[in-house]
Amino acid sequence: MRFNEKELISLSRQPSERAAELGMRGPKKGDVLKRRLVKLIVNFLFYFRTDEEEPIGALLLEQCRVEREDDLVFSIAYLDEAERKYFFECETQEQCLEWIDAIVKASYEFMRKNLIFYRTEIHRLTGKDPLEQYGISDETRFQGCVGPPPPAT
Repeated sequence: MRFNEKELISLSRQPSERAAELGMRGPKKGDVLKRRLVKLIVNFLFYFRTDEEEPIGALLLEQCRVEREDDLVFSIAYLDEAERKYFFECETQEQCLEWIDAIVKASYEFMRKNLIFYRTEIHRLTGKDPLEQYGISDETRFQGCVGPPPPAT
C-alpha cells in the first residue's frame, strides 16, 4: 500500500485515541526492545522516538491480528505475514488489555461490522433504513451480502 509521507506526518499530529510510552520490538531477528511513544490515531499505530515529534514508523491496523503474548505484552502480525510480529510491552496488565481492545476496535473491518449490525437493528425497530436519507441505501458495501444491489424502489 502506498502512502503520502506528508499526509501521514500530518495525521500523526492529530489527537490520538490512545497514547503511551511502551516497549517495542520489531519483527526482524535480533531486534531489541526499545522505549517508544506509541499513538493510536484512527486505524494507524504510529511510533516515535521518545524525544522526537515525527514518527519513525506507522502500522496500518488492517488485515492484522492482535494477540496477547503474556500479562504485559501484546503483538501485532499481518495475516499475510503471520511470522513477522511487532511486540509491545506495557506497564500493567490492565494497560495491555486496553491497548488490545483499542487496536481491535480501530480497524475498518470492525467499524464496518458495527455499521451493518446497527443499521440492521435500526431498520428492524423502525422499519426504515437509517442511511436512506444520505442516498446510500442501495449500496451493497453497507449490506451484509454479495452480489448486485437490490432494485431501486
